[in-house]
Amino acid sequence: MNEFTVGVEEEFMVVDPVSRELISHEQKIVDGAQKIHHDQVKAEMHQAVVEVGTHICRNTEEARKEVTKLRLTVAQLAGDLGLRIGAAGTHPFSHWQHQLITEHPRYNEIVDELQEAARSNLIFGLHVHVGIQSREMAIHIANQVRYFLPHVFALSTNSPFWEARNTGYKSFRTKVFDKFPRTGIPDYFSSIEEYDNYIKLLVKTNCIDNAKKIWWDIRVHPFYETIEFRICDCPMLVDETIAFTAIFQALCAKLYKLRQQNMKFITYSRALINENKWRAARYGIDGKMIDFGKQAEVNTRALILELLEFVDDVVDELGCRQDLNYILKILETGTGADRQLAVYNQNNSFIDVVDYITSQTLKGVD
Repeated sequence: MNEFTVGVEEEFMVVDPVSRELISHEQKIVDGAQKIHHDQVKAEMHQAVVEVGTHICRNTEEARKEVTKLRLTVAQLAGDLGLRIGAAGTHPFSHWQHQLITEHPRYNEIVDELQEAARSNLIFGLHVHVGIQSREMAIHIANQVRYFLPHVFALSTNSPFWEARNTGYKSFRTKVFDKFPRTGIPDYFSSIEEYDNYIKLLVKTNCIDNAKKIWWDIRVHPFYETIEFRICDCPMLVDETIAFTAIFQALCAKLYKLRQQNMKFITYSRALINENKWRAARYGIDGKMIDFGKQAEVNTRALILELLEFVDDVVDELGCRQDLNYILKILETGTGADRQLAVYNQNNSFIDVVDYITSQTLKGVD
């Protein structure tokens, strides 16, 4: 299944090792990393963020090597500056008001338009690209795979804290991002032409200047031959990042296989899928989601196991079974949010949580 290539983007926080606050690295990490990895390391809107992205990878094994290498590079460069990096959906206690915005025309434009919604958008996500060469097939798969997004999102929840508060959510990152326009679960599009006409209308009416300002949880990428999954918090562990990459790749391959057999998964409305997304943000893997077929609540863990069963017949062909099996480990030991909360509850210390995040970010990397 060579067509289902993968690419992974991770957004890391830059942390002062003394105060444990977010801190500007003055783009020194990016400048140093670009000398090694060129455009694989980029600045983000806030100066306390570093974004990394793999090359196109044939499988999750290649993706793991690149993700590990990129984490190691930015961690070493941060260390040289007396700083640390961390991987989580939000920083446990830093306030966005104290963070500097990167000077760049695109970011200036976004801040000018979205104002406080943009300045407060101090969050860190994981984006996974899966290669689909036909845009018609891409929109078909994107329509159907929407149903499964809350399941994977529940596994990725890694942002229970915001500005020194326990929010009660397993992922508060999504609540912060909800303030942006054109976010969340997308609508169903009957064809790629309908999707393209929607983009053209937004451009024509000055809502957006290009399709990259579509910030949905999943999108047919405007420039690459990929479907881009954008719903996950940035995972603490490399193992988690690769597990989510594997499940997204397997879902695309499975839905493609069904289409080749003149079959398809049932398509559900955005309104229904949003109910499950909210539950995932609030409870992670410890709550219940709606099984729309049964019209009943089902334990989220049981639905995740059903998801693994659903994709099982394509996993070996993709070569990602071992990486995918880490999802069973998450069901056993908890999500990043569960582990953050456990650390906090030991001493009621946000400092301890930051130290835990920064140490876990490099687990198996250095």
